[in-house]
Amino acid sequence: MHVLNLGILAHVDAGKTSLTERLLHTAGVVDEIGSVDAGSTQTDSLALEKQRGITIKSAVVSFPLDDVTVNLIDTPGHPDFIAEVERVLGVLDGAVLVISAVEGVQPQTRVLMRTLRRLRIPTLIFVNKIDRRGARYDGVLRAVAERLTASVVPMGTVAGLGTRGARVTAGLAPAALDVLTGHDDDLLSAYVEDTVSYDRLHAALATQTRQALVHPVCFGSAITGAGVDTLIAGIKELLPAAEGDPDGPVSGTVFKVERGPAGEKIAYARIFSGTLAVRDRIGFGDGDSEGKITGISVFQEGSDSRDETVPAGRIAKLWGLDAIRIGDAIGEPRKAYEHFFAPPTLETVVVPGPGVGKRSLHLALTQLAEQDPLIGLRHDEIRQETSVSLYGEVQKEVIQATLADDFGLDVTFRETSTICIERPVGTGAAVEFNKKHPNPFLATVGLRVDPAPTGSGVDFRLEVELGSMPYAFFKAVEDTVRETLAQGLSGWQVTDCTVTMTHSGYSPRQSHAHQGFDKSMSSTGADFRGVTPLVLTEALRRAGTLVYEPMHRFRIETPVDTLGALLPVLTALRAVPQTTGTRGGTGVLEGAVPAGRVHELEQRLPGLTRGEGELESAFDHHAPVRRGTVPRRPRTDHNPLNRKEYLLNVTRRVTG
Repeated sequence: MHVLNLGILAHVDAGKTSLTERLLHTAGVVDEIGSVDAGSTQTDSLALEKQRGITIKSAVVSFPLDDVTVNLIDTPGHPDFIAEVERVLGVLDGAVLVISAVEGVQPQTRVLMRTLRRLRIPTLIFVNKIDRRGARYDGVLRAVAERLTASVVPMGTVAGLGTRGARVTAGLAPAALDVLTGHDDDLLSAYVEDTVSYDRLHAALATQTRQALVHPVCFGSAITGAGVDTLIAGIKELLPAAEGDPDGPVSGTVFKVERGPAGEKIAYARIFSGTLAVRDRIGFGDGDSEGKITGISVFQEGSDSRDETVPAGRIAKLWGLDAIRIGDAIGEPRKAYEHFFAPPTLETVVVPGPGVGKRSLHLALTQLAEQDPLIGLRHDEIRQETSVSLYGEVQKEVIQATLADDFGLDVTFRETSTICIERPVGTGAAVEFNKKHPNPFLATVGLRVDPAPTGSGVDFRLEVELGSMPYAFFKAVEDTVRETLAQGLSGWQVTDCTVTMTHSGYSPRQSHAHQGFDKSMSSTGADFRGVTPLVLTEALRRAGTLVYEPMHRFRIETPVDTLGALLPVLTALRAVPQTTGTRGGTGVLEGAVPAGRVHELEQRLPGLTRGEGELESAFDHHAPVRRGTVPRRPRTDHNPLNRKEYLLNVTRRVTG
């Protein structure tokens, strides 16, 4: 029996969780199909998932299909929870992308398909809801070919479309031959010679699907079960089995972390190589952490069950790795964990309700951040406030409900704001010399800040000899530079710059006669960590910085006659339309809009377009803030912009 680790992905409300329930029922894992509306599904176990009928956290269920054990991962469809989808993609052997036969290709469908194609993950497309009024066949196929992938292979025809009795007849459409021969010269030659057999065609379909060259499209209904047998056949025959050498070195990836009933950390991991056993000591993360496996639960044949080992190809729950984080490599790393989607561009301050302690709130938020590394926490010691980063407004509701249900903490939020960045606009340099007034630190540090290309991040360089002082002091300067750049002149993260150390100096270890080490005469790492923010901030001040706000690229499809009402609203939202076109009676607008105005655009679009407008948006770039007051972010550090205040906070004495 071989293993297939399968992801189910979709735009929200396409029927992804209902399809999961149908597959579990068909495989004999559940006796009764759960209902999303009733909150009785296997994979939506959170209270808020049951209330809202949406998937928030990815869930793993296992079921057998003849000689294949499928570990199926149900993922969220709402774009606010794209981080959950991101973590799953790196552990999949194949995927099913679900589309509604009524709504067709939707914005999140396109985002997901672009990523699946870029990662070359073999993917079947399942067009759901053929029993629903308004369901389409030709229109959806055409939209898939135009907006998702041209390599579409329909796997059957539909009769009774849009009725409860809709049924699917399996079989390859004649157009499939044209798609398959486009990727196989031998098959094309056989086609010209009229010697193509069904077995040859099916073998070509399987090969090309596993290579992510073509995408079979199955039609059906998760509610009635129509066409699901065709999808199951495709899962068994067209998608690749998990690979990996169970005798090789242990290598795996953690894609989910949760807390057990006793508060213990449980890591969900895909094992790519080797065999992991209970009581094994294993390294993880960057290689600096190590833990002992105290328990293993392997997903196989319908459920997860305790086991002593987990071999390559399997997905398992692991206990004992207390410091593990999502995205960590276990054993030998396969590759650096990469983000497939943009980071959050919004943030909000969490306001504790009556009786909620700030410490207990901070600990609870820290646990949530463990489960979702793209929820960035920012704690302001001065104001005793904690901010969280977000993808959208729905995520606020989820955090609020999770804190209430899991931790008993009642919270509200301040108004959502946009996360900006800063970039240097010129070159600036500054230096503080050891023992020279007004520098109270026993350290010489000189730094120069230069702008760097967009997207290059931060580069730290030396123009001084590495041996001119102990390496630990250089490391203290570099670490403090990166920490200080988290808050630029306007309080935002500074990026796309090169910071060069131009001066260095220290006081060697000294002591009075017959006495031990004298701190007042000798430099320590604290001296370099203390003076570096003053030097770097002054260099930034001389270079100057510009604040950039996140911009989303947008695409709006709307009836042509509504464009006149839509364009002035886009202008008011500071959106910049870049291309305008028409397709039949549909107008297509593409352009850029500030991330902080996307939610308002989503809310206003239905009223402006008679409910027919469709918006697709995703982070694209940062643009300079050129209108109005430049946004500033309250500082959470000791404020090196104000020398007197900084020295008072750091040294507890004022130096003029």
